[in-house]
Amino acid sequence: MPRALILGGTGLVGRATALRLLGGGWQVDVVGRNPARMPPELTAAGGKFIAADRADQGQMQATLGAGADLLVDCLCFTAADARSLLPLAANSASTVVISSRAVYVDAAGHHVNSDVPPHFTTPITETQPTLAPTTAIDYRSREGYGANKVAAEQVVLESGLPVSVLRASQIHGVGASPAREWAVVKRVLDGRTALLLAGRGAGVVHTTAAANLAALIETVAARPGTRVLNCADPDAPSALEICRAIAEHLGHEWEEILLDDTAPAGLGRTPWDSPHPILLDTSAATALGYRPAGTYATTIAPVVDRLVEAARNGQPPVDDGYFAEYFDYAAEDAFLAGLRLRFPC
Repeated sequence: MPRALILGGTGLVGRATALRLLGGGWQVDVVGRNPARMPPELTAAGGKFIAADRADQGQMQATLGAGADLLVDCLCFTAADARSLLPLAANSASTVVISSRAVYVDAAGHHVNSDVPPHFTTPITETQPTLAPTTAIDYRSREGYGANKVAAEQVVLESGLPVSVLRASQIHGVGASPAREWAVVKRVLDGRTALLLAGRGAGVVHTTAAANLAALIETVAARPGTRVLNCADPDAPSALEICRAIAEHLGHEWEEILLDDTAPAGLGRTPWDSPHPILLDTSAATALGYRPAGTYATTIAPVVDRLVEAARNGQPPVDDGYFAEYFDYAAEDAFLAGLRLRFPC
């Protein structure tokens, strides 16, 4: 039985990967600091939790033991993280590091965390220019996140070890924080009868299901190598199409109000807005043998159901300010009242 060791395995990507591998006959050890965060479905499927600190090399070496067939690092954010991973990767047949589309820059040097949104004129391939690597800016900042990811990527790719760097985009699934779908689910639960969408809901930001990322991880595990691969859903729905998919799953109907540039600023915002499409080219992964687990609509169902269940149990997602701009119902109602005055039935 092949063995997989997943660092940060109780989170969004780790959970999906563990479930995929356990279903494929793997022995899966999930590494984390808090056993209370071990998803019960992983334990039920045969996954084992190992309490260890990612930053403690002694604990990591003890956790790895005699080695692993697959090492997955969901917590590699900086060059220092990458350097600490190398001794473990040297004793693993295949290693995967989770990265992000945030590393890419357009022709003007803009990226997804820039004040000026990027404008990629074609789907982004793995050869697209990236940010300059840095260790001087906090990786938790907008400017520092992508640049630190680039620095981490360079460390593992230059090691000569069989490490696959997977660049994902807006990962979604059970365990996501924030779960962007709450911006639509809450509206449904609140009984809203109209959906206002800025930019006519035409914004496209490629999404990546954690289940699809898990499928690619399983693919590269069987084909060890040193490489960079994009990972995204096989479809790239617009903000409008995403809202429709979630509402349809919940059996909810509403009037769609597609706003143009004359609408008040901020009205009808969604987490998937973008003035220019952001698409990842995944042909390299496909050529390697990767087959996605499903489309956005099919893979989003479990997280939508979990959000509804949590809300009905009095435990909706904590609103730390991320969702505030999506639920300004007073502004929406005032706008709709103005429409009715201008265009009475």
